[in-house]
Amino acid sequence: MVKLERLRADHADALLAFEWENRGYFARSIPDRGDAYFTAAGFAERHRALLAEQHARVCHFHVVLDEEGNLVGRVNLIDVADGCAELGYRVGERAAGRGVATAAVAQVCRLAATDYGLTSLTAVTTLDNPASMTVLARSAFTRVQDTTVAGRPGVRCVRRLGRLDARKRGSCG
Repeated sequence: MVKLERLRADHADALLAFEWENRGYFARSIPDRGDAYFTAAGFAERHRALLAEQHARVCHFHVVLDEEGNLVGRVNLIDVADGCAELGYRVGERAAGRGVATAAVAQVCRLAATDYGLTSLTAVTTLDNPASMTVLARSAFTRVQDTTVAGRPGVRCVRRLGRLDARKRGSCG
């Protein structure tokens, strides 16, 4: 079982440690955040900016905690506008392959519909990231468009939010 917590100022240290620990792992499938992101000052500035965006309700950021309360992932809704947002998520290497991403995405989809009043979510992933493609398919996202993600072939998927689609499975693959 995983738990989502809305991003707070006191998550900063654990979040930076999580990002450091998984930097190489993440860089294998998504673009690296760059050295400046990992400096204490750079990370603190970015964290404050994220909290300001969240306060303005432009984005909704969450940390994913395991049963022991350890930070094992992130799941975010960005660019909120007109009832829509873009979903982004990452799960650390130690928690990968255990259903953490699928569980976290399911929770954030419920929050998106109930707490944030959203009606649809989009997500993009690269074709060479089968784990992410699987999470999106299991989470009722439907492939709508081929795209390019950081110079690599990818797909854009959409999920309409609401009572009726809660049990549907999409096909993002």
